[in-house]
Amino acid sequence: MSQAVGQQIETEFFAKFPTSSQMYQRACTLFPSGVTHDGRYMQPFPIYVDHATGSHKYDVDGNDIIDYWSGHGALIMGHSHPQMVKAVQDQVAKGTHFGACHELELEWGELVRKLVPSGEMVRFTSSGTEATMMALRVSRIATGKTKVMKFAGHFHGWHDLLAQAAEPPHDDKTYKMPGVTHGVSDELIIVRPNDLGLVEKAIAEHDPACIIVEATGSRWGVVPLEDGFLQGLRQLTADKGVLLIMDEVISGFRVAPGGMQEVCGIVPDLTSLAKIVAGGLPGGCLTGRADLMQAIAFDNPFGKKMKHPGTYNANPLSAAAGVSALKLIENGEPCRKANESGAKLRMGMNEVLTRKNVNWAVYGQFSIIKVLPGYDGPRPVDDKFVPYDNDFDRLDCKHDAQLGHAFRCALLLNGVDWFGWGAMTTAAHTDEDISFTVNAFERAIDALRADGFID
Repeated sequence: MSQAVGQQIETEFFAKFPTSSQMYQRACTLFPSGVTHDGRYMQPFPIYVDHATGSHKYDVDGNDIIDYWSGHGALIMGHSHPQMVKAVQDQVAKGTHFGACHELELEWGELVRKLVPSGEMVRFTSSGTEATMMALRVSRIATGKTKVMKFAGHFHGWHDLLAQAAEPPHDDKTYKMPGVTHGVSDELIIVRPNDLGLVEKAIAEHDPACIIVEATGSRWGVVPLEDGFLQGLRQLTADKGVLLIMDEVISGFRVAPGGMQEVCGIVPDLTSLAKIVAGGLPGGCLTGRADLMQAIAFDNPFGKKMKHPGTYNANPLSAAAGVSALKLIENGEPCRKANESGAKLRMGMNEVLTRKNVNWAVYGQFSIIKVLPGYDGPRPVDDKFVPYDNDFDRLDCKHDAQLGHAFRCALLLNGVDWFGWGAMTTAAHTDEDISFTVNAFERAIDALRADGFID
């Protein structure tokens, strides 16, 4: 054994997940680092899941685990919701790919338009990464400008155009990205978040086509957006003639049926959506002002069309799942339940940290939970707490990788699967799940302390 995550934790991990260990050995001969998504990489190995339902998933060794990955945020209703399962099963029997238009895509698009304040017209994609790429290209065609502005720490997919500055360190202002050319990087303007004065200055200097913002802040809330920032950004961009793109891939249909734009009472020019919009199946979309969306249309007023093929755009299976999910969400009850569970979990975990005298903190908004290790500030007094008064430099920083792996292993040993240093609740998480998780978190803290990871 490598003892990569502490002697006792690692010994117990190999004992509890032996089949996953064997499968990972196979995976390492197939996939780089043995995984098919960067976020699934962990030491000494990731677990392999066999099936899932509600808030629980079950691994290949038969372990029952409460899940906080929530399908990378895509499963607001939890795993395998009966209504969605039936919708997809019925559609599989009818056909999976017609290579043609179909009625479900109409119903799906109409639901997006009904729920999302900015949704005048819609174009479906296969992922959130594609949706943000489309947003930039539409903006450039519509404005005739080429530069794009984003905020440091905000993630908008892994494509070349926006991948830079999505994570720390932020001390190298060149934000070099392996594999991305200087020509592409030179078109991207990166600004620190939560400072409208910096935004106004950058607009005056660079005259960008658009500004894109992750609606819940850096990487779904590591550095939350300050109250009033989105409203101020909307007014500033409108005044300056710059298009505002809200990236609601995470927040869309999660924080509320209409996303953060509903919560904040603003209407961006364009909105990128994915994850929940397709009911957890592959899918995304760009929606926004009808005049801007005409950039994708044939014979459009801009005199040049944005090319947009895509084999799986609005495919019938994703459409069936998406229609089912949005119908379940439109009354707001799933969002309310998930948000309520998130608040209970944050408060319970912070109580453990206070009682155990551990220099960590838990914070977040809506159904999002973030864990900050190495915190040396005042303890939380309520659920509005944000560490270090939301200081970008102290929140958006790298954490010890070995500690991160050990933390995830310790939680898994106690029946909880956590998304790195973050998590998302769903409408399927019960009070019993939350209570179990808080107790599991306490046992994980004890294990980390026993293996010398924390004092």
